[in-house]
Amino acid sequence: MDSYYYDTGAAAVLGILFVIGFIFAIAGYVLVSLFLMKIFDKAGVQGKWRAWVPVYNYLIFAKLGDVSPWVVLIAMALSLIPYLNFLTGIALAVVMALAAWRIGLKLQKDAVWVILWVLLGIVWLGINAFDKSRWNPNIVPAPWAGNSFFADATVWQGVPVQPSASAAPQAYGAAPQGYAPPAPQGYAPPAPQGYAPPAQPGYAAPAAPATGAPVPPVPPTTPPAPPAAPPAAPSAPPAAPPAPPADPTQPPA
Repeated sequence: MDSYYYDTGAAAVLGILFVIGFIFAIAGYVLVSLFLMKIFDKAGVQGKWRAWVPVYNYLIFAKLGDVSPWVVLIAMALSLIPYLNFLTGIALAVVMALAAWRIGLKLQKDAVWVILWVLLGIVWLGINAFDKSRWNPNIVPAPWAGNSFFADATVWQGVPVQPSASAAPQAYGAAPQGYAPPAPQGYAPPAPQGYAPPAQPGYAAPAAPATGAPVPPVPPTTPPAPPAAPPAAPSAPPAAPPAPPADPTQPPA
């Protein structure tokens, strides 16, 4: 009899725990789907129903995070295999953390925000869903962008293609591709008008010499005039100087 009551009480407790767990699971599913719907709306995903489909919503989440959705799907499938689900579960958590890191960058969040995703993913989703951040897909390409298996190369209708998902990795120091900052609009500086520097007066550049053969000088047509008459002979020499006056001290002759 005691065993019967014990088994009945244990079954009742398990039933209550199952109901409570089911309620929490439904509430968590509703919140996560609502948050994903808001994030998908920021990213330009068409169709809000995509956020409410299990598994499929996380495949879109991976695409927005520059990760191939097939990698996530394979990791989910391998997580169902006994004795292997521990390792594949860790791999799936790492892949989703990388996708969350890339999505956070596109929502103007620093890389450290991925720690919140790892610890409290639903809080991370709620903050990014209802804050005032805007979606910017033109960020630096992912480190795995050149990996054909890990990088996203799929095209799904209604899901925007991320320009940084399939960009080739660049050498160190090269400018990032896939991002062009928008040109400033609405203002163009006016061209300077009303002033021109005056020309320098009194100077003109010499004319360029003629490029043809030099022209010989024209010979004179009339002979030169004869030289003028020689100068006249000098005039007569001057007369002799006058005699000096007589000495007054001498007696007259």
